[in-house]
This record gives sequence, structure tokens and C-alpha cells, in this order.
Amino acid sequence: MKQDMIVILDLGSSENTRLAREIRELGVYSEIYPHDITKEELAKLPNVKGIIINGGPNHIVDGERIDVDAHVYEHGYPVMAVAHALATCEDVLNAWSEDKEERLAVLKKFVFDDCKCETNWNMKNFIADQVELIREQVKDKKVLLALSGGVDSSVVAALLIKAIGKQLVCVHVNHGLMRKGESESVVEVFKNQLDANLIYVDVSERFLGKLENVADPEKKRKIIGTEFIRVFEEEARKLEGIDYLAQGTIYPDIVESGTKTAKMVKSHHNVGGLPEDLGFALVEPLRQLFKDEVRACGLELGLPDEMVFRQPFPGPGLGVRCLGAITKERLEAVREADAILREEFHNAGLDKKVWQYFTVVPDFKSVGVRDNARCFEYPVILRAVNTVDAMTATIEQIDWPVLLKITDRILKEVKNVNRVCYDLSPKPTATIEWE
Repeated sequence: MKQDMIVILDLGSSENTRLAREIRELGVYSEIYPHDITKEELAKLPNVKGIIINGGPNHIVDGERIDVDAHVYEHGYPVMAVAHALATCEDVLNAWSEDKEERLAVLKKFVFDDCKCETNWNMKNFIADQVELIREQVKDKKVLLALSGGVDSSVVAALLIKAIGKQLVCVHVNHGLMRKGESESVVEVFKNQLDANLIYVDVSERFLGKLENVADPEKKRKIIGTEFIRVFEEEARKLEGIDYLAQGTIYPDIVESGTKTAKMVKSHHNVGGLPEDLGFALVEPLRQLFKDEVRACGLELGLPDEMVFRQPFPGPGLGVRCLGAITKERLEAVREADAILREEFHNAGLDKKVWQYFTVVPDFKSVGVRDNARCFEYPVILRAVNTVDAMTATIEQIDWPVLLKITDRILKEVKNVNRVCYDLSPKPTATIEWE
């Protein structure tokens, strides 16, 4: 069934994602669009029941005040405006209340009384809609999917298998930036256990060659993103009927890669890093879901808990955790230290409590003492954060005995490392990843 939708028009607010989540929590679907959406674009959106113009401090772009077009009020949808003095609608708010109950009361009145929405936003309906949309888009063609084994790509794979079955071709690219044992695990689970149509490609030396002496985080992300697409194009040429590329793009990826009224936090390899001459049409069925909704989708699709709640892993992999220009020496230190951290978190029961945890190795050394002699080696930085939607994050308070054990093991077992530090920075002001 098609789900009722409330459209949020971004007029410079920093509260768009919060608003969208609150509407979805009411059982009604909501999507965010730019303030200058065209009349034709708005008319094509399915099952729109109402519009919220969400104003805010970022309404000045390139020195000029932005505003929605007049056609927004001409479609016949109920319209509510926030922090928008020029609105011509009945419900005008100066600003959202910080009191959640008060906010929800306003939203409920607008969504249910004014817009007459039904509470039909749930994962069962979402999956049914996406299966229909995927079949309409793909028809009898084949789809190529980058299967990293992470949550997003795994859920996309399950959704596509439900929609188009053997028309899906999964490609696992070992770019040399995977966690310890990651590629082996992907092959075992997806090919041997789930009988997926899986192609395994080892191009680690190719990626590391392209990244040699590249220190800028954005350049690294774009190189990795571009090379991913190039590998897929090469694999597609070996196959017949590949017209589509599926990606596990989710909503935080879109937000952090920048919008018309918000500056870019960082580009994502599946958003800002795609080459202009991309040879495929994209299939991105999760692009409007937050991370917790992706997990709920995976569970509804019947994926096992250990796959759905697997550690999040960025598309560029350890490339953004080996800070600065990547070297094999530091890359191996990141990989080995990360394996120790994951093992000890599992032993302590923290793997089910902490949303994301990983290690980082920066591109500088410090003085230390090893075997009664001066050494000059790298530090390892530990990071463990909790979040719901990846837009904000808090720090997990790890018991000292656990931290001390992890530290002791890393210093004894990981080569070229003489310090271990724990990152206490929340998001914001820090991001979850270091690059």
C-alpha cells in the first residue's frame, strides 16, 4: 500500500531530521525536500497529505533570503510554517518548542486533524512499497550491488533478493581497507550460507596504489568512491544485461554530504564521490531511512540479528581510520588494534551495548620506551559511541579494567605502537569518524 506522506521543505532549519523522525514516530511517513522544489516535482510525489515549511537560521544563502515558491500553496495541501513570517497558511509557528510533548501536540493536530493522515508508516508497508518500486524500475534487467557485508548493503541485498531474486549480482570488493577477517566472513555468509550470486574481487594493491601519498580526507574518499565504481564497471562488462547499480545510501549520508542550506560535513563515497560519467542508473531503496530504521527493515526481512546489528563500517573502510597518507605499516596497525578492540568488547558484553567502536592511527609518532630503549612509534586511538540515527552521538563510559586490558594487548601485540588513547569527544562537535 502507498503510505501517506508529509513533505518537509527545508527553508534553512537545523531541525529537519528531528522533525522527520518525530512525524515517523507518529506512524506517518515524512520526507525532506529543498525549499525550491518545482511544481512538477511536488506534484509527482506520491500520497502527499500536507506540507511543513521548516524555516531556520540558514535561510540566507549567498547573501540573499531564500523562500518557497508560491505554487506550494496552490496544490490544495494543508500547509504549516515554522519560523516563516511571510507564510499565508493558517498554522504559523514562530519556532519549534523545545518541549517535546508540546511539539508533538502541534504535529498531531496538523498531521491527523488537518491532513487526515493514516498511521500506515511501518516496515512491512515500506518493504511492500519498495519491492513494487524496484520491480517497476528494474523490470527484467540485472542489478549490480556492492556487498561489503555491512548493515546497509546487507539490507539492500535482502530487499533486492525479495524484489528481483537472481537478477541481483553481488560484488564484494576487497580494497585492502577491510577489517581483519572481513572479506573471508562476507564470502562465508553470503556465498556459502545464503547462496547469493556473489563475485569476489581482490583489488587491494590497485586501491593502495591510487591512495599513495594522498593525505586529504576528501580526496581519499573521492578516490575510493571513484575506484569502487570503476571496479563495478569492469565487472559489469564481463556480464550481460547489467543496467543498474544498487547502493546502501541512507539518509544521514545525504545530509552530511551537504544541502542547499547546510554546509557539507563530509562527502560519502556513495553520494559525493561518484564520477560524473557513471554508467549505471542507481537503485537506492534505503536513501530515506535513518540507521535504526534500516535495522528494523533488516529484521522485518528476516535477516539474522548478528548481521542486522553488525558494527557499522564506512564505505572507505580503514582508509579513513588510517589518518593522512595511508601506509601499509599504519594500516596494519589499525587492522590489528581494531581486531583486539572488537574481541575484548565481545568478551565484556559491550558489543551488544555500544553502537560503534573502532581504532584510529594518526600519521605522527611519539617517543616511548620499549625493551629498555627509546622508541619512536605511533599512538592508537580508541573510539566508542552510542547513537540512534548517526546525527548525534555520545561517548560510552568504559570500565577501567576493560580499557586497561585492551591497552595492554595492543601495546604487546600490535607492531609500531607505543601509546593507546581514548577519544571522549561527542558528536557534535566531533564527527563519529575522524575523517
